[in-house]
Amino acid sequence: MSALRILHLSDTHFASDGGRHYGVVDTAEHLHRALSHVGHLLFDLVVVSGDVSEDGTEESYRSIRDQLTPWAQARGARVVYAMGNHDRRESFRAVLGGGQPDADAPQQLAGIDLDRPVASVSVQNGWRVIVLDSSVPGAGYGTLEPAQKQLLRETLAAPAEHGTVLVIHHPPVPAQTDLLQALALDDADGAELIDIVQGSDVRVILAGHYHLPITEFISGVVVTVAPGVTNISRAFADPTEESAIDGFGGSVVTIESDRVRVVPFVERLTPDELVFHFDADVVADIIREAGRPGNQPPTSLT
Repeated sequence: MSALRILHLSDTHFASDGGRHYGVVDTAEHLHRALSHVGHLLFDLVVVSGDVSEDGTEESYRSIRDQLTPWAQARGARVVYAMGNHDRRESFRAVLGGGQPDADAPQQLAGIDLDRPVASVSVQNGWRVIVLDSSVPGAGYGTLEPAQKQLLRETLAAPAEHGTVLVIHHPPVPAQTDLLQALALDDADGAELIDIVQGSDVRVILAGHYHLPITEFISGVVVTVAPGVTNISRAFADPTEESAIDGFGGSVVTIESDRVRVVPFVERLTPDELVFHFDADVVADIIREAGRPGNQPPTSLT
């Protein structure tokens, strides 16, 4: 079995007006810098694990597709996208299909509602790629609807020739800050997701959302979170607050017969400038607005 090499990116946050994210970040330039960082390498897959867009417009999806597709094709890779909490299903699907626009006839989640979850399965060169949609329209937290979990169970019942890569935006691992934990994947869904893939041929789960490189080994499953392309979360600042630095990152994930190797890269573009800083009161407001109904801001003890 030949190795599978993946460029794992996340949280590109493109917008239709080409404006600066939080008035600071040129998202297209950040993506260009991230791609240039590994431009000398060949890849099999380029994965963007959610929050592809900031405003959910078709224009934003076309913009990132037009920047990323030729770069990937020149390096032998196809591109895979997942829905994030900032993405909008109808416009995402109009431009990027089921998240695997370059795949050969991917299987997609059944249904006729254009606002249904964007989930798909594709097999290429013996490797299976499953894309799940953990977004909740109008909210920041994540969940997995029963149909997606059933699709995952049924798909994994038979192993692929070389193995499976699973892509989802909200990671089934804890966050570092109160805000991101309040906007994390539902605990029950995260536990069920790990239970479904445990003992299967899933070699790695690729996720985003936290804007921070995290890799955990859970019940025999490797879960890796890519740092944000648009900014990097300050992981060990006051957890009741939320802030990010002006930087970009990604990960190179290599899967071989007996190992999964994750090598993240993070580059800071300015020494002192923050992209944003939310104090505890602002964080509490965001949790009430975008978190689960009835969710109250936690009182952090660390």
